[in-house]
Amino acid sequence: MTGPAGVPADPEAALPAGTRRARRYDPERRARVLDAALEVLAEFGVAGITHRLIAARADVPLGSLTYHFSSLADLRAQAFARFVENQCALFERLFEDVRDTEALVEVLTDLVHLGPTRRQSAQLGFELHLAALRDPGLRALTQAWTEHSRHVLARFTTPDNAARLDALLEGMIMHALLTTVPEPRANTRAAIARTLDEAREADS
Repeated sequence: MTGPAGVPADPEAALPAGTRRARRYDPERRARVLDAALEVLAEFGVAGITHRLIAARADVPLGSLTYHFSSLADLRAQAFARFVENQCALFERLFEDVRDTEALVEVLTDLVHLGPTRRQSAQLGFELHLAALRDPGLRALTQAWTEHSRHVLARFTTPDNAARLDALLEGMIMHALLTTVPEPRANTRAAIARTLDEAREADS
């Protein structure tokens, strides 16, 4: 018998009769489960995750999920919290070597034009925002993430313009995920540069 996407309903069902999966010392199990949950969320969406899918992806016994997490909603919330923490740290690192507007525009343009790793992160970000529409408990995460992003961007422009730039980036990234005809990089770069130029003109 199999569960969603062909995952065995009982992960130990395929083992020879009379045998059981050996228990192992696994101090990183909780973190691995959270990372597996994020992979499943990116692949199947919030509506498609199950304990069994996550346990199979993490290669842990099903019971260990209910040991570490009180419910699937608790597991999902903690996975999203881990995701936001990691994304905030990554966003900080992107700007470590930025010293002028030209470099800033290049970093932000790269952010919009998604590679495979960035695409998965963007998908997870929008899954989180969609889940937060239905689960008010997740909105603190989305708000904290937004505030952090704007705080980082405000190092290079005004706080008001950082908010506009953040909104522009979110819209561009969503378009990049959904479009069948990718936007030329030059167009993306020009839109970002124009937003920064407007802030400088307003301040002058």
